[in-house]
Amino acid sequence: MNIFRKNTLYIYTDGSSLPKPRRGGIGIRYVYLDDFEIEQRIDIEETGNQYGTNNQMELKAVILGLKNISHQDIPIYYNSIEIRTDSRYVANNEYNAIYYWAKSNWVNKNGRPIENSILWKELIKLIKQVKCRVTIQWIKGHSDDIDNKAVDKAAKLSAKSLLAPPLVPVKLRRKKSKNKTRIGCIEMKGQKVAIHIINEESMKLQKLSKYRYEVISKRSIYYQNVDVIFSEIHHLKAGHKYIVTFNKNTLNPRILKLIKEIL
Repeated sequence: MNIFRKNTLYIYTDGSSLPKPRRGGIGIRYVYLDDFEIEQRIDIEETGNQYGTNNQMELKAVILGLKNISHQDIPIYYNSIEIRTDSRYVANNEYNAIYYWAKSNWVNKNGRPIENSILWKELIKLIKQVKCRVTIQWIKGHSDDIDNKAVDKAAKLSAKSLLAPPLVPVKLRRKKSKNKTRIGCIEMKGQKVAIHIINEESMKLQKLSKYRYEVISKRSIYYQNVDVIFSEIHHLKAGHKYIVTFNKNTLNPRILKLIKEIL
């Protein structure tokens, strides 16, 4: 059973990501107690995004939940906002984003770029602009919480609706391997290796490019493994094959040198 307090605005948010083709959706609901302490609800319809990942849409739902408050007719005084999300990614990283990532140029302690940093930066800015206390509370998904169920359903419908462009520009190609992407499955040993670029994405805050790739060197122990890597080399293209040199830090994987493109 949900417990709501007077003078608090609750924002339920959810994000979804559906495959084939990849697209994301958003669900938002406002809940508050009116002057007679009766629960009131406002549901928001939001457009989904092409290629949206689950984490991107979870973040975007919270961002839009805060942005849209001023457009709602909420006739009560509230001195706190509680965002309720079933995303541990959002709930567990708010503190990191405010007190660590923003001060370290959006890389972690190992130097690895923080994913979705532009969205995190926007969320932090909004939280600081709101003129009352904002907290993010994790709730268990797919439970008996009627409000969580409602935004979950809305997010899935949003992903199936008319879609907006991707939140972050990305170029995609089909991978040839049957293996799934596993972060850290390819150890960085400074090796020279042939790879096929599947995705290319610009990480503007870190001035890096992010690549999802598969190893196509048949003699490599990582043949057909699929992983993610970063580089200051920005002109590698999705769908193309290259011989490159890796660094020696698996916690912060980088392409250090482009040797040649495989035609």
